[in-house]
Amino acid sequence: MSFDLASYEPRGDKKNSDFFNEYLPKIYERRASSGVAQQVGSMRAVVLQVETDVLFDTLVELYVMSPYRHTASYLGRTHKYSVLHSHLDYPALIVMAPLSPTFEDFIPRINRMYPLARNTPQTRYVGEVFGATDLNTLTKTLEDQNIRFEYSGDTENPFYTLKGLRFTTPSDFTCNRVGYSTLDFNDTDSLGLGDRVLLSSAEQARLDEAAAFGADSNISSLMLGIDHLATRVLAGEREDAILEFLTMVPYYFWGAYNIFDMNSSTNVNRNAGVDDDKKSPAKVFTANNTPSFVNSFAKRPMPTEDFVRNFGRRLHHMAIEILDGDHGAGEKNVDFVVNTLKDQGVPFLAHVVGECKDDPNLKQIFSKHSKNTLLITEYIERCHKYDGFFTKDNVAALTAAAGQDEQYQHGHVFD
Repeated sequence: MSFDLASYEPRGDKKNSDFFNEYLPKIYERRASSGVAQQVGSMRAVVLQVETDVLFDTLVELYVMSPYRHTASYLGRTHKYSVLHSHLDYPALIVMAPLSPTFEDFIPRINRMYPLARNTPQTRYVGEVFGATDLNTLTKTLEDQNIRFEYSGDTENPFYTLKGLRFTTPSDFTCNRVGYSTLDFNDTDSLGLGDRVLLSSAEQARLDEAAAFGADSNISSLMLGIDHLATRVLAGEREDAILEFLTMVPYYFWGAYNIFDMNSSTNVNRNAGVDDDKKSPAKVFTANNTPSFVNSFAKRPMPTEDFVRNFGRRLHHMAIEILDGDHGAGEKNVDFVVNTLKDQGVPFLAHVVGECKDDPNLKQIFSKHSKNTLLITEYIERCHKYDGFFTKDNVAALTAAAGQDEQYQHGHVFD
């Protein structure tokens, strides 16, 4: 796909600083001249970690709430891993859990710093893995640009230094990692995660039951794949987070919009090298427009910065695209999926927002935070081939709803 970065004008009404406007084209040019743009491909996997005792419950939850299905599980030296797929052309999902609840590495250390993350110290979205052609060359190139990588002995979790995988250290701005790999994530045995372990008959029966629910209710065929991944950061680190990410992957800054009522902006980055975002999902960064101490003058809602102060810089939600279409009786497909999940007991933060009538538009909704992953699942239907990424009214409503569910009550952190 041909895409001219030099002539592209980002969408939106969010004004960026002179610093951002100076370095964005420089990063694009360096990415091309240094070979990073040619060496890095599309997103091949997303990785998250959960508590030791909820790995299987997380798989069941993913069966109910997403198109992902279990492919294989492995026992490594420090962690157990489960690999799931939704479509061969879309990123795999790797869920890992430490074998011991007292396992120590970056994740529990950073989680303990934040009041609403302390009770689940092992639970955190890790990051994405992108296809790469030559790990050694890519590493040297990016290290010359001051990107740091993990080496054997640097981290307690050997996953980050497996052969055929190369991970950055956690970002100072997002706490997410970027990984690169030459491996085939559809061939899970090639990943070197450890000894393959089989599910018990009882575990397989639970997954089969969850899969049957999706098939019998007709919602699983409507869930397509990951549309975008949204990280929340602090107000002063928004531009740094975007530029750092764009240094490492062949994405472009699609645009940013102010969500004035929520004192925030939504900043979208997309991969121009794919014909479908689900093949390499968009990366969204959300941040306050002004830091919390300045907002104390205006006293507007600030759920984005509250989230970061309560949970830390981290992924906030994973969005699943729903097949566009009318289900019947005035329902769009996303309404049908959400109502079916509600009947199954899945909690949501608010009603579906947005309208899809005769004109291109969006309908979307947030689930409540998963007790297993701490992530919100968003369901989004892009009606009539809507070519924008989001609508400001929808984002404002979703942000407000999430903010009500992410409050920190003093004195209850260790309950």
